[in-house]
Amino acid sequence: MATDYYAVLGVQRDASQDEIKKAFRRLARELHPDVNPDPKTQERFKEINTAYEVLSDPQKKQMYDLGGDPLGGAGGGGAGAGFGAGFGNFSDIMDAFFGTASQRGPKSRTRRGQDAMIRLSIDLNEAAFGTTREIQVDTATVCNSCNGEGAAPGTSAQTCDMCRGRGEVSQVTRSFLGQVMTSRPCPQCQGFGTVVPNPCPDCAGDGRVRTRRPLNVKIPAGVDNGTRIQLAGEGEVGPGGGPPGDLYVEIQEKPHSTFQRRGDDLHCTVTIPMTAASLGTQVPLDTLDGREEVDIRPGTQSGQSIPLHGRGVTHLRGNGRGDLIVHVEVMTPGKLDPEQEELLRRLAKLRGEERPTGQFQPGQQGLFSRLKDAFNGR
Repeated sequence: MATDYYAVLGVQRDASQDEIKKAFRRLARELHPDVNPDPKTQERFKEINTAYEVLSDPQKKQMYDLGGDPLGGAGGGGAGAGFGAGFGNFSDIMDAFFGTASQRGPKSRTRRGQDAMIRLSIDLNEAAFGTTREIQVDTATVCNSCNGEGAAPGTSAQTCDMCRGRGEVSQVTRSFLGQVMTSRPCPQCQGFGTVVPNPCPDCAGDGRVRTRRPLNVKIPAGVDNGTRIQLAGEGEVGPGGGPPGDLYVEIQEKPHSTFQRRGDDLHCTVTIPMTAASLGTQVPLDTLDGREEVDIRPGTQSGQSIPLHGRGVTHLRGNGRGDLIVHVEVMTPGKLDPEQEELLRRLAKLRGEERPTGQFQPGQQGLFSRLKDAFNGR
């Protein structure tokens, strides 16, 4: 064979396809007629087109390496071939100048499925200690009738007679570069290279159907509102029976009648009468661990907090639990009968509080304002 295509592109005979492609792109940018209009350069440009046409095609390259004529004597770059004749696809020109890449050959009918997400409502106790819940998942699964092939039982997909299995069709057009061959997805098979003349009646040729199935979800202790649990491979099966995506379970925690959650700590407010705050008492409280007695010490003021350590929510990452904070609100009696009023007047007299001068401070804070300041570190 007279022409050494490897030498034309300046690569070794054992060069990979990536090396061949890079060499072609480099030479094409240097020798393209729009860049260098010299007639000798145009001939050189046709030579690298022909060399790339042969070496980029595995079948033609094999025939060339065995000593055959992969172009059937046409020469690829002869007179009248035009600047674009050596390109198997117009995207090769774009690839040479802009570095774009095109995917040749038919595309697969089998693709990965999409991820799915469902929301699951749980109560505070389940969030604090973890649990296992059974949920119903409505997703796409493999069609049992065709096993994901998409063809009716007893039939199969057939090679497209328009593109002959290539997934694309080509046409030659004239442009400022001369005759250019362009390719586009085959309109008959949509680029798959095959057609399904008899689609499966159960899945309409998609290879998957929608099914509701039960699934056990293990919820770790310490999850919070918005926490997402990833279940790999439990999402939707892909078209053509492709691998399934992932399923995400988003946690929604129901409001609790007594406790308000802030991180891993729980907060509640207990309202006690003035006498109990003065004398001290014990108040029963149903915690997540059962009933406990909250010790109200004598002289407790409204707005004070009593921590119960380790009675909160389990830490999601790490050991231990948060705290349960009991906020005390002292209730002042609004209506007094004569006997009660007399007792209070006697108490005020004994304490020297009949006409208190009071202690004035800037501003006025309620319980929730004091709580806000406490959390802000004031």
